[in-house]
Amino acid sequence: MGEDMPLKMSGVSKWFGSFQAVRSLDFDVPKGSIVGFLGPNGAGKSTSLRMALGVLSPDRGEVSLLGAPPNLESLKRVGFLPEERGLYKKMSPRQIITYFARLKGLSNRDAKARADELLEMMGLGEFARSRVTKLSKGMAQKVQILSALAHRPDFLILDEPFSGLDPVNQQALEDLIIEEHKRGATIVFSTHVMEHAERLCEKIVMMARGRKVFDGTLDEAFAALGRAVHIGVAEGFDLGAALAPSGFEAVQEGDHWRVSLKPAQTSQDALRATLDSGAPITSFTPQEARLRDVFVSLVSDAEAQDLTDTLAADAAEGREAA
Repeated sequence: MGEDMPLKMSGVSKWFGSFQAVRSLDFDVPKGSIVGFLGPNGAGKSTSLRMALGVLSPDRGEVSLLGAPPNLESLKRVGFLPEERGLYKKMSPRQIITYFARLKGLSNRDAKARADELLEMMGLGEFARSRVTKLSKGMAQKVQILSALAHRPDFLILDEPFSGLDPVNQQALEDLIIEEHKRGATIVFSTHVMEHAERLCEKIVMMARGRKVFDGTLDEAFAALGRAVHIGVAEGFDLGAALAPSGFEAVQEGDHWRVSLKPAQTSQDALRATLDSGAPITSFTPQEARLRDVFVSLVSDAEAQDLTDTLAADAAEGREAA
């Protein structure tokens, strides 16, 4: 398998004392993919990513990074953004990015040129030589992100990269991730804000309290939830019977009918079949599938509450920052 699978975790478990943070995790990252590692705080995401890098050793199971156990040579080809943010306060953004690029093997000249290129790209050119202490929290976070990808890594691991960024900078980071992917990088990012994964990922892994609850493509995730449209018709019309010949299943729910969609069916297919049946339509509302709904459908009530609590804490932090 080797480097066709830049990261492979097989039966990986980790304890901290009597607390099991990760439970028998099997997790593959195919070369050239963007994979979302999703779940609330405390789900085991950061611990798993640290084991992927060799920062922590698993108590059980095996980790393969770029075809071998994590080692100094393979780590030169990896860019990592840790969840805990921190920069050298007496240095400038240009110095910091140059420093990390040189650690990963770039020459001093190439490292400085790369730092200038990235800072201009992210709108930080005028702050290139300012002390980090003069930057806003969002600016400082962008500098740390740029430090992780300054050496054009083959494999990029970002732990909660969107946390603390305002919507404009979140979009800028999404654009940067897309550009890195186009360049050829394999990317894994963890997040509890699943909308980012909806826009960026080909594959997702969902975690809840240390265990994997889903591993597959976005389409497979939405199929697990079950897609549907809600159609209102004139009172007394039996939409279930009318749509049955077309292969749609419709169940009455109050003042409307819930029409289930199979993987190959779209909401427009359901609308066309309803019109063809002669049904007197009064309303038509597609049910938009969201990854958060998928997560909630797969976990216990307590695990679903973990996500709600994490998002609430995130919102509170955002209000304080504002």
